[in-house]
Amino acid sequence: MRAKVLERFSAGGPRGSWPAEECAARRRAEGQPATVVMDLKSDAFLVVVPASSDDD
Repeated sequence: MRAKVLERFSAGGPRGSWPAEECAARRRAEGQPATVVMDLKSDAFLVVVPASSDDD
């Protein structure tokens, strides 16, 4: 699956804080199919949407 990264959040945020999930929820409320994935290599949470053919 190809995806476009909209936002990047450090995984080392304060305990109980979910900024990536909150960002994805706002995007979904706007009609974008946003989801959160973990990038283990950079230790970050990414808010992504499916890439369109225009994003190549």
